[in-house]
Amino acid sequence: MKKIPYLDSHTGGEPTRLITSLPFDLGTGSVADKLSTLKAHHDDLRRTVLLEPRGSDVLVGAYLVPPADPTCQFGVIYFNNVGYLGMCGHGTIGLIASLAYMGKVTPGVIRVETPVGVVEATLHKNEAGKYPNKVSVQNIPAYRHLTHIPVTIDGKTVHGDVAWGGNWFFLVHDHGMDVNMGNLEALTDFSWRVREQLTANGITGANGAEIDHVELFAPASTALSAEPVADSKSFVLCPGKAYDRSPCGTGTSAKLACLYGDGKLQVGQIWKQQSVVGSIFEGSIQIQDNRIIPTITGEAWVMSEGTILVDERDPFGKGI
Repeated sequence: MKKIPYLDSHTGGEPTRLITSLPFDLGTGSVADKLSTLKAHHDDLRRTVLLEPRGSDVLVGAYLVPPADPTCQFGVIYFNNVGYLGMCGHGTIGLIASLAYMGKVTPGVIRVETPVGVVEATLHKNEAGKYPNKVSVQNIPAYRHLTHIPVTIDGKTVHGDVAWGGNWFFLVHDHGMDVNMGNLEALTDFSWRVREQLTANGITGANGAEIDHVELFAPASTALSAEPVADSKSFVLCPGKAYDRSPCGTGTSAKLACLYGDGKLQVGQIWKQQSVVGSIFEGSIQIQDNRIIPTITGEAWVMSEGTILVDERDPFGKGI
């Protein structure tokens, strides 16, 4: 019987399953090198950890690995139901809060090496006796690659920006759809068809990279005072066709780059991004060496811990 310990958290409603120890050696290279080895030789573990019958399409996983960068305390590889992610904002917030719960980090700055670069996470102090769960993530540089690109679905043309925030996004404003929990099926269908049309039209990120996230924006919900609780609300469709319950950290980073490019966001200005389920991230940017550096702040909650059991006789032990 194979045993795999895990710790689950959620960030704004989006779950992260942390695996702190791998049952194999990924070598001594960078985290990007380790990811290449993982893809080539050990993808079965991803399927075992996340897929049904013990997982779901919504889960995002995080493998803790040794960093190659000597300035980093940790390395991490993020994965989902269909593959691997360059960076994951909600996952990094969940990772740091989980490490705090485990007593492996204390409030302060923690540097983490990801496959696409180093991010700096700040774990904020919390009330005495409680594990800290509020985290700010200074992400890798974000930028807009293409602006106001038309895509036609069933005779209706919408426009979006192609932007990088650690993953590739197509960000759409003029879709005309209601972004709320009662409209999830229509939002999912429309976003998936947009993604398919991007592929059919040959629209990509830099160097031909696939755009695997679609983000639809709308006005934020209002509070009892009738004032919006955030600056914008979004529906984010992830690569495996599950929607992001959080406001999406890399998606918000891409959004901030577009806002700055349009002159709608100033350096240091706080932007509140609301998810379709109502959770909120706070985002802001700095400019370093003419590059846009986003910072995303949110809270994560540890919600379960246990051990995955894999019986070698189980025909679905490696997932469905």
